Amino acid sequence: MMPQAIVLMQGMCAAIALAIGLLFLRFWRESRDRLFLYFAIAFWLMSSSWALLGLLARDADNRPYVYGLRLLAFLLVIAAIVDKSRSPAR
Repeated sequence: MMPQAIVLMQGMCAAIALAIGLLFLRFWRESRDRLFLYFAIAFWLMSSSWALLGLLARDADNRPYVYGLRLLAFLLVIAAIVDKSRSPAR
């Protein structure tokens, strides 16, 4: 059984990452800059990763696969930065 404090912290991280993703979505709607959209999706992936880690049992066999979501989020952040640096300035 996972300690309740860890589950609480993972839930808080999931909620905060979800809120940050919504903030980046608002920035994207105002500017239509792809960087903000990529960051919003990356933070939602991080949020879902933390939520799943909080819901799954500590010794679950599928728990390592959840870290694939986190890897995808970090790769998306890297792709967003590379895309922004290669695009011509407005």
